[in-house]
Amino acid sequence: MPKIMLRRTESGSISFYVPKKDLEAEVKTLEFSTPEKWGGEIELTDGSRFYVEPLNYEPKLPVTLRASRVGGMDDD
Repeated sequence: MPKIMLRRTESGSISFYVPKKDLEAEVKTLEFSTPEKWGGEIELTDGSRFYVEPLNYEPKLPVTLRASRVGGMDDD
């Protein structure tokens, strides 16, 4: 499970970054995005999909979390 960083961009969207792979893309969809439940499956604008264990709160961005790739092999 790679560590990822999520941050809010100047335009208000969420940027998804995997430092180990130098992958950065905008978040297209987030499965859960309420103050009570946040995370789940994340789809990026490049079509990649990742999964972040849902949190029972909306985190303050930027935040570093662990994510697994959906439909592919996990990267450490």
